[in-house]
Formats: sequence, C-alpha cells, structure tokens
Amino acid sequence: MAFAAFGSFWGVWGASVPRVQYQTGINETRLGVALLFVGAGALPAMLLAGRALDRWGLSVAALVIGALGCAGAGLAVTAVNLPSLCAGLALVGATSGAADVAINAVAGRAEALAGRPVITRAHGVFSSAVVLASLATGLASAASLPLAVPFAAVAALSLIAGAAMLRTLPARHTVPNPQTHFNNAPERRPPSAPLLLIGVLGALAFASENAHQSWSAVFAQHELHAGGGLSAVAPAVFAATVAVTRFSAGGLKPAHARTVLLAGAAGAAAGAVIVATAPTLAIAAVGLAVAAAGTAVLFPTLIGIAQRNVDESRRGRATSLVTTVSYLGFLLGPVYVGLWADGAGLRGAMVAVGGLAAWLFVLTPVLRAQ
Repeated sequence: MAFAAFGSFWGVWGASVPRVQYQTGINETRLGVALLFVGAGALPAMLLAGRALDRWGLSVAALVIGALGCAGAGLAVTAVNLPSLCAGLALVGATSGAADVAINAVAGRAEALAGRPVITRAHGVFSSAVVLASLATGLASAASLPLAVPFAAVAALSLIAGAAMLRTLPARHTVPNPQTHFNNAPERRPPSAPLLLIGVLGALAFASENAHQSWSAVFAQHELHAGGGLSAVAPAVFAATVAVTRFSAGGLKPAHARTVLLAGAAGAAAGAVIVATAPTLAIAAVGLAVAAAGTAVLFPTLIGIAQRNVDESRRGRATSLVTTVSYLGFLLGPVYVGLWADGAGLRGAMVAVGGLAAWLFVLTPVLRAQ
C-alpha cells in the first residue's frame, strides 16, 4: 500500500503541474526554478532517512509516507506565489526522498523474510498507481474540481498506508550481538565501494528512464509532427509498459539478477535507438515500449542486489546510499537530453540516451566481480 500511495502522489502531482502554475501565476522559467527545490529537499533527506531507519527501525517509513501525503495537500492549498511554491516543493522533496528510501528498505526486508521476489512487483504497484492517479486527476480537472481534491485523496491514502505499516512493522529492529550472531561471526558491514557502483548503475538506469518519460511527448510532437493529443500517447505507452514489465518480471529469482540487468540494459539501448530513427509515431511507440521494458527491471533489480547481504542494522544506510546516488541520475536525465538536443537535435539526444544504457551494460560485469 505504501508504494501505491507513493505512486499516487507523483501521478497526481505530474497531472496537476499546469494547474499549480496557473494558481501561482508564474511563468515557465520560474516554474523551472521552483521544480529544482524538489531535488534540493530530497537529496539531504534521503541521506538522513537511512540513519533514521537504522536507529529507530523501519516503522519510520510509516511516518514519512504519511508526511508526504500531508505535504502534498498543504502545497495545493498554500502555493499561491513563487516563494510559497518553492517552500512547498522543498518540503515535498524532503518527505518524498525520505519515503523513497524508507519504503525500499521495507520492501528489502520483506523480500529477505519471505525468501521470494518482492521489490520488483512493489515497483510495479508504484508505476501502476502513477498511471491511474494521473488519469483520475485529469478527470477531476475536467470536472472543475478544486486543485486540493486529488491531493487530499492522496493524503488520506498515505495516512491509511502509514497506519497499516505501523501495525505490521516492528517498532525497532533487533541488532544482532556480534558475539552470538552466526556462530560468533562479526556483523556484516557492506563496503561502500560496491554500493557506490550499484548506485552509479542505478543513476544510469534512472537517467534513461526519466529522459524518455520527460521528453517522449516533445520528441513525438517536434520530430514526428504528432498533435498534442497523439503526442501524449508516448509517455503513456512508456509508463504502462514499465508497470506491466515489473509485474511480469517480479517473479524472477535473485540468482538471475545480473542476467536481468544485462537484458534490461540491452533492451533500453535498443529501444532508444529505435525511437531515434523512427519515421512514424507507431514505430516510435514500439521503441518506447522496448526501452520501457528494459529500464523497468533495472533499478528494482539493483536495489535488490544492494540489500541482499546487508545486515538488518545497516539496511537503512545501504538503501540510502544506493537510492541517493541513483536519484542524481533521475534529476539529471532530462537535463542530459536537453544538452544533447541543443547540439545534435532530439534524434541525436535519443541516441545519447541509448548510450547511457550501453554504459550500464558494460559496467554490469564489474558488479559481478564484487
């Protein structure tokens, strides 16, 4: 339910940006500045969330997922100008970043306890919620409902998810005694270098994913001359394929993780090239579906690898490190496309997006050696 609440929030936000801009009365340049505050709030919160989880237990996740919903509802009411929007987005970024780390740590614990794949399907729930919440928010806007209505609905869902987590998660984790844990074996302390490598791979995956999600409609409109309505099909195809793929691949065993990474990176690279060379919207949609299927499995698989051999007392910090480094790719992916588009056009930029996936493919065998 936490992943559903998290996805619902970002689905509502993505569909509400034009109305938020209208409510605040700012232009596109100021909106772009305001959006930077999401990352500014998220990055430090992600680093601190891991330590909070390790110190106070995974029930911290219940608090931050509820806080995210409330922050969104507050933003919808109080964002009336640029300063109030920036302040609200910084708070949203902080609660979102903390929630991102926390729910992935909870999913990692659930996967370890269950002995079966959990993380990839949990991310499938997130992707599905993004799509459904976006559509629902569009309907609410068409019905002229107040901006606060969809945010209030997400706040309610987030609080329900938080309450459910408080009932099911232990208030504190038990830190094993090094003298008795695993027949007097010392506590496992994962070295940071492999975790940093996993984070770098996650950054490449997120950069590729967000590049397509943010620029596919623009590509369809400018390069393929699709109308506004048809160009919206592009990001919808991408998001829907990500959700379907995550549910379909969710049952793959951890033993196949590196094979999944190689296949996913190859698919992401191939899909980007198909998009870059597509003469029609239909072929571009095929390319987006291939790219989406490839990128869909990358980050969930990487976060699963990072958590597989982590001691419970350090799960939060390990998740925080990997997620924070990966999030940098999410922030920079659309910027990366913009820079390439200025010099090589949008088609050249899509080839460059394929290059991100190619680098991930090349670096994955290094991860195997860790």
